Amino acid sequence: MKKILLMVAAVAFFGTFNANAQEVAAKTKIEKKAKKAKAEALPKVDGVGMVFENETIDYGTIEQNADGKREFVLTNNGNKPLIISNAVGSCGCTVPTFPKEPIMPGQKAVIGVKYDTNRVGAFTKNVTITSNATVNPSKVLTIKGTVNAPAVKPAMDVQKS
Repeated sequence: MKKILLMVAAVAFFGTFNANAQEVAAKTKIEKKAKKAKAEALPKVDGVGMVFENETIDYGTIEQNADGKREFVLTNNGNKPLIISNAVGSCGCTVPTFPKEPIMPGQKAVIGVKYDTNRVGAFTKNVTITSNATVNPSKVLTIKGTVNAPAVKPAMDVQKS
């Protein structure tokens, strides 16, 4: 009787494990198909293309001196290498970085932006990207948000005896 119960328990355990493995495999397959469909959904360009996932980054409300680094992700949707020749911020408080090497067709790249969060208040700044793209060789990206001053802690009253 004990052997039968042990066999039933083993079958139930391995059956559950196999079902979970099949669910994970099915989910992974669905995710891969969705990713491939998204990549195929990009408009194809004959020549050099440049498509950004987002052209605006909203920092939201952040504290003064918070991390001001963000990234714009782009894809070369053309059939020739994309070369970014320059990236310029609209003021000294916005410093962009860009890849110096060619971005091959279908490849993704990152434009980094660092905003100086020492400045308190609302901001909207631009980063202009210059490239060899066939259509729109110059692209303007936007960052925006609000930097709050640190909260002032009330001074504690110290009573002397």
